[in-house]
Amino acid sequence: MPHRHALILLLFIVAGVLAGGVAGWIWGPAMQSVAWMGDLFLTALKMLIVPLIIAAVISGVASLGDVRKLGRVGGATLLYYLCTTGLAVFIGLVMVNLIQPGAGLNISDGEIPQKVLEKEQTGAVDILMSLVSPNLMAAAAETDLLPLIVFAILFSAALTTVGERGAHVIAFFDGVNEAMMKLVVWLMYFAPLGIFALVAARLGKAGGGEAFLAELTAVGLHVITVLSGLALHFLVLGLILFFVAGRGLDYLVGMLRALFTAFGTASSSATLPLTMECARENRVDERAVRFVLPLGSTVNMDGTALYEAAAVMFIAQAYGIELSVGQQAIVFVTATLAAIGAAGIPEAGLVTMIIVLNAVGLPLEGIGLLLAVDWFLDRFRTSVNVWGDAVGAAVIGRLMHWNDRRRQSS
Repeated sequence: MPHRHALILLLFIVAGVLAGGVAGWIWGPAMQSVAWMGDLFLTALKMLIVPLIIAAVISGVASLGDVRKLGRVGGATLLYYLCTTGLAVFIGLVMVNLIQPGAGLNISDGEIPQKVLEKEQTGAVDILMSLVSPNLMAAAAETDLLPLIVFAILFSAALTTVGERGAHVIAFFDGVNEAMMKLVVWLMYFAPLGIFALVAARLGKAGGGEAFLAELTAVGLHVITVLSGLALHFLVLGLILFFVAGRGLDYLVGMLRALFTAFGTASSSATLPLTMECARENRVDERAVRFVLPLGSTVNMDGTALYEAAAVMFIAQAYGIELSVGQQAIVFVTATLAAIGAAGIPEAGLVTMIIVLNAVGLPLEGIGLLLAVDWFLDRFRTSVNVWGDAVGAAVIGRLMHWNDRRRQSS
């Protein structure tokens, strides 16, 4: 997309977010009448995800050439995700211990929400099983991306070992990837209207400004804790971007379309097509764009991990249960690993929280109080998730560039 078009589109997307918030605040439930426009935009984005991910991962892994490089690149990518997710959880724990948002609240009479009961038995084995699927078509139909990515990585690795015939298949997926990115550019022109409808309709569903403000006030310190933690982690990721990847404010500006879209859709996966397009326009190494970003959209959940840690501690404080340093260490480890591994399970954020609560023996009833503002915080943590993916692509792309120069000099 031409730079001038990208800048104008960014301004319209920002205007869409702001206008959606104002319209939903003022007219409330009446704005649910425009929900179909947001659903149409979101569905169109999701329509692109499966073919885009499969084509991008296959062409991206194949572009590494030697299949042995996959282990190094994949290992570096997962190490980055593990470190930044752990850092996000640590920030969440620090903020919740400083602010103490749950102190003085009483939620002992709450009931376990039905959607929580349906996920209560989910555990670590379910996360491991989500890496594979007995039916890839069914996984694609349900947008269950993790097994699709695992298959695409293995399939592309196999293609690099079968010579000329494999090269023809790789060339086909290269073409599919280019065509999908062109579709993404076309769809981006409808983003302002779709994001306006998504924000306005969701705020309208909450009952409008006054009703939402009442819900927000009930757990105001929790909201402040999460938002301040997310803001701090956003800044930390920016420092990593500057000192490790050597990129500055221009990179953030180039990613704003994806970040505002993530805020509107509350879905890292649905935002992936725009994230990849923005990263390409930011001159990120194409191999990193095709491999790191699809993987990150499913396993890198910095914002979600921070939120889960803060929410679990909030529930403990509200029940008057003091968690020891050892128990908070369990929260740290569990939230970090669960956020990385739970991507293949529907409602991954809810599953993550249940796993962490069960790990330290906290009651599940406390989730009920948080669900009222969860949709609001979800938009901010999804934006942080996407920003973490974008920074990761820049970091891994820089490492690839360093390796290329080292091989050329040797």
